[in-house]
Amino acid sequence: MVIVEPLLRSSIREATAENSASTLYTGGRELVAKRILDELRSTLGSRGILVENVLLRDIQLPDTLRNAIEAKQKAEQDSLQMQYVLTKEKQEADRKRVEAQGIADFQRIVTAGISEQLLEWRGIEATQKLAESPNSKIVVIGGGKNGLPLILGQ
Repeated sequence: MVIVEPLLRSSIREATAENSASTLYTGGRELVAKRILDELRSTLGSRGILVENVLLRDIQLPDTLRNAIEAKQKAEQDSLQMQYVLTKEKQEADRKRVEAQGIADFQRIVTAGISEQLLEWRGIEATQKLAESPNSKIVVIGGGKNGLPLILGQ
């Protein structure tokens, strides 16, 4: 015990000094444990002591350091979430841009096919259907080139 404990403390100090506190507190424990194990095997092995394994169960950091690590991890998670939100919004903007282009193309095609004569013909057809309707009594249309109204009745 007189030999093992000081060497153990020394190995732990060396292994932890090489790593950041967040590594010790998060997923890097296995690397630290392996580093400690290697150090102990080399120092204690020469004295005839066999080290089988090093298990790091409970690493206690000062509260201020632990809080700082947790705050940093939360900030990193918030940053990743914001990147996700921005990516999603960009994709939505791209989708809306494609939809607007499709609507504009449709309107351009429809507008190209509409002529003054077609509109006049469709107006004549609508007036004719209105005049033939049993609900209409008198249909007054006018405007045109001569400006005179045309009265259709039953």
